[in-house]
Amino acid sequence: MPKSTEPDEPDEPDGGDVSRPPRVVALGGGHGLYASLSALRRVTTDVTAIVTVADDGGSSGRLREELGVLPPGDLRMALAALCGDDEWGHTWTQVLQHRFRSEGDLHGHAVGNLLIVALWELLGDSVAGLDWVGQLLGAHGRVLPMSSVPLEISAEVAGVDPARPDELTTVRGQVACASTNGRVRSVSLLPEQPPASAQAVKAVREADWVVFGPGSWFTSVLPHLLVPDLANALITTRAKRMVALNLSPQKGETDGFRPETYLEVLREHAPELGVDVVLADTGTVEDPFPLMSVVGELGGRLELADLNRGDGTPRHDSDKLAAAFERVLLTDPEEEREP
Repeated sequence: MPKSTEPDEPDEPDGGDVSRPPRVVALGGGHGLYASLSALRRVTTDVTAIVTVADDGGSSGRLREELGVLPPGDLRMALAALCGDDEWGHTWTQVLQHRFRSEGDLHGHAVGNLLIVALWELLGDSVAGLDWVGQLLGAHGRVLPMSSVPLEISAEVAGVDPARPDELTTVRGQVACASTNGRVRSVSLLPEQPPASAQAVKAVREADWVVFGPGSWFTSVLPHLLVPDLANALITTRAKRMVALNLSPQKGETDGFRPETYLEVLREHAPELGVDVVLADTGTVEDPFPLMSVVGELGGRLELADLNRGDGTPRHDSDKLAAAFERVLLTDPEEEREP
């Protein structure tokens, strides 16, 4: 049976049992979280994904609008990333990600989205539905929504009108924020102060490590820090915190970002959040000193590694990322396995 979804109070840490695998919580959504989960499941058997629930485009947006459910797309991708490398895992990854092609209403819908929503309707519990899908797939970890209600992202964007580059405009909706022609300055959530998933808060409090990124910075990573109960857990948890930086800026969201800019924006949205390790690609960091300075201000240290696929696209290589995660999570000389 899937794990219980009762919103229990967070358990007490088990006191530095170094014989167990590290408990890792990964935050994000979309392709960035897919990359980190594909790597993390090779490093630890205890990984939990906490996923944004603000998508309003494509199949997810249609299901959200028609049925009033959480957008399932990013949750589906996280489950697919946690599938194993055997035939069972490969097959179910393909099934989840398969999209119908037709001239009718099913066109563009992902099979995994429909499966997840069907279980939500049958069980009446979003977390229970995700646990059942994870059990079916043999997923190497657990997937949780960051909030129990669908959210909308609102962004303050500069330069939507090229003739007024400094003028701020409010842009609403994840797709609109991610594809804006302007430069995103800050984001907020609607409804304000949304409820966190109780299981997500519990996972953060019990974790050994929390991993932010890679991913769309304003629409996938930062929103976790705008859900009050989840943000409080992320700030006060005894887990160590790692930030995995992107390999390149994203048009609109992070145009012109230097490696250290991601951390500066993170600090602006969550000034009380400390960082223990920042993981960056050697090919992305031309001058490490500005980045090292900001990392130091956040209380952490910089880890540089070759993380790029090397195929001309700014995408993380799963094997290289897994090796970097393993070096930090399992052989970190400063690690005290006390969540």
